[in-house]
Amino acid sequence: MARTLACVDTTLQDPLVGQVLDGRYRVDARIAVGGMATVYRAVDTRLDRILALKVMHPSLAVDASFVERFIREAKSVARLAHPNVVQVFDQGNDGSYVYLAMEYVAGCTLRDVLRERGALQPRAALDILEPVLAALGAAHRAGFVHRDMKPENVLIGDDGRVKVADFGLVRAVDTVTNTTGTVLGTVSYLAPEQIENGTADPRVDVYACGVMLYEMLTGDKPHDGDSPAVILYKHLHEDVPPPSAAVPGLAYELDEMVASATARAPEIRPHDAVALLAQVRDGRGRLTAEQLDVVPPQALTADHDNADDRTSVIPRALTTLRPLPVNEDEEGEAADHRTSRFQSPPPPPPRRRSGPRRGPLAIVVAVLLVLGLGAGVWYINSGQFTEVPPLLAKTQAQAEDRLEDAGLDLGKVEHAYSDTVDRGTVISSDPKTGTRIRGNDSVSLTISDGPRNVRVPALAGQKLDEARSLLKDDGLEPGMVTREFSEDVPKGSVISARPADGTKVRAGTAVALVVSKGSPIDIPDVTGADLADARSELEGAGLKVKVAAEQVNSSEFDKGQIVKQSPNPGGRAAEGDTVTLTVSKGPEMIEVPDVVGDSVEDATRTLEGAGFQVDEDRGLLGLFGDEVKSQSVEGGQTAPKGSTITIKIR
Repeated sequence: MARTLACVDTTLQDPLVGQVLDGRYRVDARIAVGGMATVYRAVDTRLDRILALKVMHPSLAVDASFVERFIREAKSVARLAHPNVVQVFDQGNDGSYVYLAMEYVAGCTLRDVLRERGALQPRAALDILEPVLAALGAAHRAGFVHRDMKPENVLIGDDGRVKVADFGLVRAVDTVTNTTGTVLGTVSYLAPEQIENGTADPRVDVYACGVMLYEMLTGDKPHDGDSPAVILYKHLHEDVPPPSAAVPGLAYELDEMVASATARAPEIRPHDAVALLAQVRDGRGRLTAEQLDVVPPQALTADHDNADDRTSVIPRALTTLRPLPVNEDEEGEAADHRTSRFQSPPPPPPRRRSGPRRGPLAIVVAVLLVLGLGAGVWYINSGQFTEVPPLLAKTQAQAEDRLEDAGLDLGKVEHAYSDTVDRGTVISSDPKTGTRIRGNDSVSLTISDGPRNVRVPALAGQKLDEARSLLKDDGLEPGMVTREFSEDVPKGSVISARPADGTKVRAGTAVALVVSKGSPIDIPDVTGADLADARSELEGAGLKVKVAAEQVNSSEFDKGQIVKQSPNPGGRAAEGDTVTLTVSKGPEMIEVPDVVGDSVEDATRTLEGAGFQVDEDRGLLGLFGDEVKSQSVEGGQTAPKGSTITIKIR
């Protein structure tokens, strides 16, 4: 139910509008009223964001079972991290008010769409049904059943996103759901097993989605009747008709989808929303563009009384359900409670009144006599004092009208910027809403000028520190800084900004800056040079030099020469960048084994194992010999690791 409707309820008597719940949630407007709760548009003053506040009716907040169900909704939905499920942010209570803080979806409900447009084209109907099934599939796989799927609980955002709301009747799949006397739900969307024995597993959501698909394709519900009892009877004893019977030209695949989802025997239906979604996508894949874009007759509109669309406490009776008569005195109360009431046996005849019926005047006189002098005191005081009416989120003209109706004068009017309150509407009043003041006193208003918008200042060419100061002076925030080479912009100055100079943005927006690294320098190659020469060449190019703390052995470079540099030669650097040099400490010297007198094979294996390379010198006399006569470096002396030892053979 967290939604924005086309017409926001502006009832003056709602006591919560203009109040702040739990010291945090400012209630701005009433959105919708349901059987268990009222939904408001509110502002989280702590995080400065708009959200929907679902507040349980105070009369139900004293019932522990309703409160438990309300809290269960918060905990259940909080576990469903899915883009098509309305998110729950917080749950709490403030005095007699128990509330959920929920995601605010600006848009409308599927019921609003059906009421305005009637039947939808198959493409649009499936575009809505698929994300609904995806959301329910996530709930089913997480172990929950929604139990109250209907168009009122399908939200369609202004951005086209579809979300499932109102998990107020959610229940764990493995929880026993049979009840002895009643079932919670909405008459037009109850599955037969819900009516018969209160059973609720994922297939009851599948059934409700099948009914919704029929309704989207035809513009009307599959079962109608003069009373809810007749509709319940039809759910139990009549199949949902194929939508093509109401809208000729609809594809057989659409009839199949509806028939599968609304099978009266639950074992014939897809076992959960994931399975139904697979069927829907498979059937859609077999439809042509012409079949998806069939235009329904304009006469098929869903202009009906939606009294049976309310979530109700429904007594379970199987086939002979009859509506209880409602006498004149009870009719208004029954309408207010919006609860369907049924019984199986015929009702007893109404009792005759034993005495004369007292008229309204007698009742009023009796009440006044009971109140006595207290009534007179109340009347006198009420003429001297009044309360500041709810004014938040009203236009100045609306606020002035409310003040005039309350017998109050308009005081000073000020203006202020606001990121959350619409331009031209009231941000606050002084005194605040609900304050008791004398009649004819004045109330001052602060009117929103909307978000403060500013232009990004000219930053190109400014030093980085100066650019940051300019942004802050104009109410903007310096954002991420990246650096690039530039032949034209001096090092340390701004090349460009994102958003660009002159762009109009909301105050507080972060502006990213691209700062010049100056003209690029080609890094010279100094490997192999002595340290002094390498330093001179690099510093002459405008670079700084750092010498690595550790030197390394190198068989390629002599001691004191540069072994490597970082960044590598051939790259580009900015003026003043640092190049790190690693200096050679010469080759690693190791002891040469003595192999004189060994066979050629043994000598070679010994020398190579010590880290040397081996070269054979056989001459004329050693062509057929196999004994080492001498070696180029005598045994016991040292030589660079990896160098070549020549052995002479005889």
